[in-house]
Amino acid sequence: MTELFDYFDKFLKLSDNTKKALAELCSNVTIKKNDTLQPFGHTCKTIYFLKSGIARIYYYKDGTDITECFAFEGNIIARVESLFTGKPSQKAIQILENAEIIAINATQLFKLYDTYPQIERLFRLIFESAYVDTLNRIEGIQFHSAEERYLDLLKRTEIVQKIPLKHIASYLGITQVSLSRIRATVK
Repeated sequence: MTELFDYFDKFLKLSDNTKKALAELCSNVTIKKNDTLQPFGHTCKTIYFLKSGIARIYYYKDGTDITECFAFEGNIIARVESLFTGKPSQKAIQILENAEIIAINATQLFKLYDTYPQIERLFRLIFESAYVDTLNRIEGIQFHSAEERYLDLLKRTEIVQKIPLKHIASYLGITQVSLSRIRATVK
């Protein structure tokens, strides 16, 4: 749990009682490469913290696999549109590299908001940060070239090299051929 609480500390220092309450909602999960963490049509009721590994949220559009986002070691991943609406998601979460994950039961977490205001504040800050990241991604798609978006992805983590090119290309909104050209000029 140390990694999870180190992550939380970036947003808010928690009291020992709050940490204990949070720890009771958590469980450790190990998932193998290419396995599905959450399937299509599932209602998201869990927030995941990646202790190690890589995950992605993806969906299909007209039969094409589209990567919406990646999560790397030290990141949270959840299908928030389902988490907040309580409706099944048309997206899935796939593990791209063997992963050690801490699963946080969101249903129980939300029930603790009134008892532990620090928990509500912590997750508000986490979700606000994720919202800003989403806005930055949208602006990147609108205002930056595919090469600039690829270079930005490389800056965020060195383990991009472990992700299949088809997933990186779909995340960037380009073809694999275009990505290969960009990678050739970047090296």
